[in-house]
Amino acid sequence: MRLLAWLLITVLVVVVLAPRIRPLLPPGYDPLAPLAVTDPPTFITRFKLKGLAADNTACLAALERASAAGHISFIALKDTTGACPLLSPVRVQRFGPVALSSSFLASCPLALSSAMFVAQAASPLAGEMLGSPLARIDHLGSYACRNIYHRAEGRLSEHASADALDVAGFVLKNGRRIPVQQQWRRQDEAGGYLHEAFGRSCAFFGNSLGPEYNAAHANHFHFGMRGFGVCR
Repeated sequence: MRLLAWLLITVLVVVVLAPRIRPLLPPGYDPLAPLAVTDPPTFITRFKLKGLAADNTACLAALERASAAGHISFIALKDTTGACPLLSPVRVQRFGPVALSSSFLASCPLALSSAMFVAQAASPLAGEMLGSPLARIDHLGSYACRNIYHRAEGRLSEHASADALDVAGFVLKNGRRIPVQQQWRRQDEAGGYLHEAFGRSCAFFGNSLGPEYNAAHANHFHFGMRGFGVCR
C-alpha cells in the first residue's frame, strides 16, 4: 500500500509540474513534443524514433514536417505485399540541398533517421572538415527482398523491410569524391571526415556497420534501424 501511495503521489507531482517544466526543456529533451529533424540525438530522441517505427501515421507526419522545413524530399507510396511486404514505404529523392546518386526506397523510420544524419552530421561536417559543402551521397541501395548476406537460409536482412541504406561515399560541391572503400584507411582529412561522419551516425540509427565490421562492409557504411545504437 505504501508503494502504491508513493506512485500516486509521483504521478500527481508530474501532472502538476509538467506544464511548468516543459517550456524550460531544450529541444530533444521534451518527451511530449513532436520529433523534429533538428532535434539532437538524445535518449529521448531515440525513444521517439523507436515509437514512430510502430506508428506509421505519426512517422509520416514527422517526415512531412521535415519536408516542409527543407530537410528531405520524398514521395509516399502504397503498402506492398508479397514475400517482403512494406508498410507505408517512401521513396527518398534528396536531403535538402544534398542530392543522391539515385532515389531509394525506405521505411519511414529509415528516411527520418537518414534525414537527421545528413542534416546534423554528414552535411555540416563536410564544410567544417573539408571546406566545401556536401553535394551528393552515393549509395548501393536500400530495399532488397533477401536473407542476411544473401544466404539461402536464415533471417531476413534489414534490406528486406527497407530498413537499411548502404552508403558508398560522398561528393562535395567542389567535385571532390570521398569513397568509403578508397578513403577509409587514409590518414588524411578525407579519412578523418569518413570516420567522424560514421561515428556520429551511430546516434541516429539502430545500427551502423562500417569497414571495420567485416569484409562484406569494406566498401560502404550500412545504416540500419534494428538495435539501439550498435556501432561497429
